[in-house]
Amino acid sequence: MNTTALTLTPTTRALAWCLHLLVVALLTLAAVRAVVGGRPHAGVTVAVAMLCGLVYSAGPLLPRVRGSRRAAALWLAAVGLVWLALLVLSADAVWVAFPLYFLQLHLLSRRAGLVTVAVTAIAAIAGFAAHQDLFSPAMAIGPALGAAVAVAVVWGYQALYRESEHRRRLIEELTATRAELAAAQHTAGVLAERERLAHEIHDTLAQGLTSIQLLLRAAERVLPERPEAAARHMDQARQTALDNLAEARRFVAALAPPALDGATLADALRRLCDTTGAHHRLTVRFRLDGTPAPLPTTHEVALLRIAQSALANTVHHAHATAMDVTLDYTGGQVALEVVDDGTGFDAAGLPDPGPEGGGFGLTAMRARAHALGGTLALASVPGHGTTLTARLPLTPSAATEPEARL
Repeated sequence: MNTTALTLTPTTRALAWCLHLLVVALLTLAAVRAVVGGRPHAGVTVAVAMLCGLVYSAGPLLPRVRGSRRAAALWLAAVGLVWLALLVLSADAVWVAFPLYFLQLHLLSRRAGLVTVAVTAIAAIAGFAAHQDLFSPAMAIGPALGAAVAVAVVWGYQALYRESEHRRRLIEELTATRAELAAAQHTAGVLAERERLAHEIHDTLAQGLTSIQLLLRAAERVLPERPEAAARHMDQARQTALDNLAEARRFVAALAPPALDGATLADALRRLCDTTGAHHRLTVRFRLDGTPAPLPTTHEVALLRIAQSALANTVHHAHATAMDVTLDYTGGQVALEVVDDGTGFDAAGLPDPGPEGGGFGLTAMRARAHALGGTLALASVPGHGTTLTARLPLTPSAATEPEARL
């Protein structure tokens, strides 16, 4: 006999009490009929019926019966033996076999329960036939049909319970998966927002602070001899600080850059070129090719940020004297080209992005272009200037548009 822990299919309290009441009612029926009918050995029948009820009552009160197959089998064997004694005394005990079927199927393993139910049914048929002093096939119908019904009900209930448990586990897994997905989406959102802020800070605040530093250094150098030039540099630094303050407020609120308020992209780029040329010793020219087409705000913001970063890199690193900025609306796409006559550089020797070495500019520009389904190309030769070209499709694809939240 298997002595491992018994795993029972849970039943409701109402079903358990119905089974208990049925056993008590059937035992009482056998005892009452023995007394009322004046049958032989009526007193013994009543005593055995009471003993059967006591042995049966011990099962629900003993925890080991619900936790061990060996204990459950021993208890069922004890109930079965007393029931057989009652069956010998009274033919009415045959009806007690029906609740016993359910107990055996519920407490024993499937194979053992089926064998025990079959033995109980045979004993019930044989006992009833012995009391009738004859056997007919009709006598087997009741116990056999009861056994079949009990097997169908218990096994059906167990199958339904297993299916319910399977669905419950699936729901729990789905709930856990949804929670993990929500956490992953939250983390992805946080990382995306950090990347957005990093790009915005680099293209606006960092470049603006660098310009302010250069202007203040220039003012410091000319202050003793040319105070009017120093004052002009100070005014330009103050204006740059105001512009960057407006930029900071706008990108924190996830709004479009101030340069695009009430203006086209071409107008914003033209003003950027004029401002850069006025603040630095640099000739900056702007040219518009093709017929301007309406662009999504994300495209305009990306191109403006790329232009700001490209001009800032040229001013701070290229030592150029002239720049050409071209906005081209031909070929089913919009292209921004920034060309300078600076010292150029070796593209393969660019530093990795870091707080000390910089290097965020090109990475951020390339990320902006790729997020909108575009490309960014960089061509530079030491001593021969640099050309940067960003190309974006005029019509954003459904796959890239939601990602372009700059």
